Amino acid sequence: MEILIPLAFFGLLAAVILVPVLARERTKRSAHDLVSQAMARGQQLDPTLISQLSASMVEESNKARASLGKGVILLALAGGFAGAGFVAGGFDADAHRGMLIPAVVLAAVGAAYLLLAIIDFAMKPRNA
Repeated sequence: MEILIPLAFFGLLAAVILVPVLARERTKRSAHDLVSQAMARGQQLDPTLISQLSASMVEESNKARASLGKGVILLALAGGFAGAGFVAGGFDADAHRGMLIPAVVLAAVGAAYLLLAIIDFAMKPRNA
C-alpha cells in the first residue's frame, strides 16, 4: 500500500510530461497526412503551410544543441546549489544536505539532457 503514493506521483509526472508531447506529435502527423492526401489528389498547397511544416523540421534538427545547452545549465545550477550548501553551512550536515537534495535532482536531469544530446548527435545522419 505504501508503494502506491510514489507510483501515483511518478505516474502523474509522466502524464504531465508525455501527454502534451504525444498530442503535439499526433497533430504534426495528422497535418502531414492531410498534406500528403491533398498532394495525392492534385490540389494546390498554400506556400505558408509548407513553410510552417518545414520550420518545425528545422527546429527538430537542433534538438541535440538545445539538449546540450539545457544539460550544461542544469549541471551548473547543481554545482551552484552544492556550493551554496557548503558556503551556508560548511560541514553542518543539515544545511549541507538541505542544499544537496536539489543539487542532486538538477544534476540528474542535467545528466539526462547531456545523454540525450549525445544520443541525438550520434543518431544524426552525416553528410559525406
